[in-house]
Parts: sequence; structure tokens; C-alpha cells
Amino acid sequence: MRILHTSDWHLGRSFHGEGMLEHQSAYVDHLVEVVEAEEVDLVLVAGDVYDRALPPVDAVRLAGDAFGRLARSRARVVVTSGNHDSAQRLGFGSDLIDAAGVHIRTRTDTVGRPVLLDDQHGTVAVHGLPYLDPDAARSAWSLAGRSHEAALTEAMRRVRADLAARPGVRSVVLAHAFVAGAEPSDSERDISVGGVSLVPTSLFAGIDYTALGHLHGRQTLTDSVRYSGSPLAYSFSEADHLKGSWLVDLGASGLTDTEFIPAPVPRPLARLRGTIEELLTSPRFAAHEGAWVQATLTDDHRPRQAMDRLQRRFPHTMALSFDPATPPASDLLAPRPVGRSDHDITLDFVAALRGEPASTAESALLRAACDACCDDVDLDPAEVAG
Repeated sequence: MRILHTSDWHLGRSFHGEGMLEHQSAYVDHLVEVVEAEEVDLVLVAGDVYDRALPPVDAVRLAGDAFGRLARSRARVVVTSGNHDSAQRLGFGSDLIDAAGVHIRTRTDTVGRPVLLDDQHGTVAVHGLPYLDPDAARSAWSLAGRSHEAALTEAMRRVRADLAARPGVRSVVLAHAFVAGAEPSDSERDISVGGVSLVPTSLFAGIDYTALGHLHGRQTLTDSVRYSGSPLAYSFSEADHLKGSWLVDLGASGLTDTEFIPAPVPRPLARLRGTIEELLTSPRFAAHEGAWVQATLTDDHRPRQAMDRLQRRFPHTMALSFDPATPPASDLLAPRPVGRSDHDITLDFVAALRGEPASTAESALLRAACDACCDDVDLDPAEVAG
């Protein structure tokens, strides 16, 4: 049986204000093409189909199109909910959709009931575990502990009880969790409860293949326990990620082969660092002129109109930060000066940070801002006291 493992589509998500739906649609096209070209029998989507519990209409439309196209393909599909999804909304109509060959698993009461598929070697039991919120799982299953490990331990107990009644059957599990030994990126939502979010890899021991979701970088924890990662980059911490899906082969006795299938890259990511003059003039940055750019400026004083200037060379600059080579003067953190007006203090701050005084217009704007924070909007109390 040939399996394609994907996860964390996050349909409806934007990237620093840039809509990603067009690129997410291109990934769906790619996914369907891979199913046909590689003769895939089973597609696994391990959670976070949507980016939020109430997804925008166009994201729902794209998900419907994706599942419809997959239903018409040669493959069966098993989908589970992630921590970003609404289990109720994603799972709506799942009993009816099952008949089309798309099996959506979002409820705790389905844990332990597999989707059964057959190939020339016999039966494969596919157990789709939805994201298991520790509080919800504790209530539903009367668990003693409140943690992700407790919830997944009980889920896997139910999976193994089912598998024990099916001797000789090969097994696949989908889980949406933070498994020990994996490395997160900046774009995943924290799922810790009381500081405990990790679950051990050993929970999945003996399963022929475990398809993990939640973390956005592809990772191999063991030969049979893997994250596919997200198909697109959703933070600059993923600039070095290779995005795509795992192509997995199950033979008569279990896992036989894996291959990573890269996804299309709509635009590369680049994290650039240097003074503004270096970034604007150095030929070593020429290769990144078409990339989504995160720029860190190391100038001792903040350049004026830095973003506008950078975007002339790098039109897709998304994020800008400052990390001066020389740390700011320590007196910026000194106790509040006594007997000086708020306006004078803000002028000192601007001059120290930027290396030159505020203009007349900026000074007037800062005075208006200071006055707006006073009980009497026409007076600066320090100036009155003076």
C-alpha cells in the first residue's frame, strides 16, 4: 500500500499580512498530481486543515474542493482535526462523507475504531486520532491525569485493544501532538497544559507507520514515526525547511520504504542581516531580491524610512527589526529625570535612538502625544511645575 502523509495545511492563514490562499490552492493541485503520478492508495492529513476554528469562507471552499478532488482520485483519505481546527465544524457530515472515501475523524468516541483498507497483502487498519485536548479527553474518558501524555496514552490503549483483536493486520496511526525529540518552529500554537506538552515517541511503538502533525518542519523521530511538516512556510524560522509530504510504502510485513516529495515553493524566504547600505548595495544579496525578506539592520542609529528604502530593492520585505552593532546608551534605561517635562524626555529618547534630534514637525507631534496623556490635555504637568 502506498501512502502520502501530509499535515498542517492551515487554510486561510496569511504570512505577515500576505494572503496565502492562492499558494495553498497550488499545493492542493500538486497533491492531487502526486496521488495520480505515484499511484497513491491512501492520503493522510494529520490535523490543522484550517488555521482557525472559524475559517474564512474561501478557505472552507478550498478545503471542500481539495476533499472532493481527492474523493474522485484513486486514493482513500483519512483526515484528523488539529488544535487549530474546530472539531465540530471540520467533522460536520463526516458519516455521510465516509461513503465518498474521505474519512474525517474529529471525535473522541471514534478513537479505537479504524478505517480498514485492503491490498494484495491483506488489511491495513488506519487509526485517526483527532487532536486530544487534555481537559476534554479527561472528561470524556475519566482520566486521572491532565496532560497530553495522559490523553494520548489512553488513545493508544484503545488503538492497541482494537489491533489485538485483528492479528496480522498492519497498522497506521495519525496523531496531532508535540512528540519528544522533535524541533518546533515559531509558527505553531503552543499546546502546553501546565507546562507539559511533550509526549514520548514510545507511545507509538509497534505501529507500522505513525503520521504526525502539529510541528511545521519535516522530521524523522524513528523510521516509522515522522512529521510531514506544513506544505508552506508560515514563519521566517522555517526559511531553511524543505516543504512537502512523505511517500510511504507498506509491504506484507510493514514499512518498506519512505521518500520525501517536495512541494512547490511560491516564493523563497530570506533572512538578511547588515547595515542598510550593505543590504541596499551589496551584490551578495542579489539572489534574494525576489524573496520574502526578513531584514535585521545593524546600523548604530535607526535609518530613516528603512522599510521604504529596503522595499525598493526587495519588494517583498515583510519584517524589519533592529540590532545595532553598538548597544544603545545605558542612560535610556536610567530612572525618570526629575523636573523635566515628558516632552523633553521623548526628545532625548528620539535623539539617542536615532542619532539626531527630532525635526520641528516631529517635536510638535510628540508634544501633542504627551499632552494627550495628561489629565488636562492642554498642559504638561512637569512644565507647569517648572
